[in-house]
Amino acid sequence: MPSILLVYIIMNLIGLLVMKVDKDRAKKQQYRISENTLWLIALLGGAVGTTVGMQRYRHKTKHLSFKFGFPILAVAEIILLGYFLTI
Repeated sequence: MPSILLVYIIMNLIGLLVMKVDKDRAKKQQYRISENTLWLIALLGGAVGTTVGMQRYRHKTKHLSFKFGFPILAVAEIILLGYFLTI
């Protein structure tokens, strides 16, 4: 398995986990993970995971920047991954 694919999988698992943790913290009114951190994880290859987490845990779905930004970024990352895996 190419290392880029392994990094991609790990980043998306982190993205999924971070969305769950932030949702759990929101329910308990605890210290939250910053939106900048969520975006950074998405930009570093975890957009699919954050998008799935957003939908699965119904978290940040009212924020338009997340609602549309994460899925658009996820599509771009999938296209880039496909490109890098074919070269």
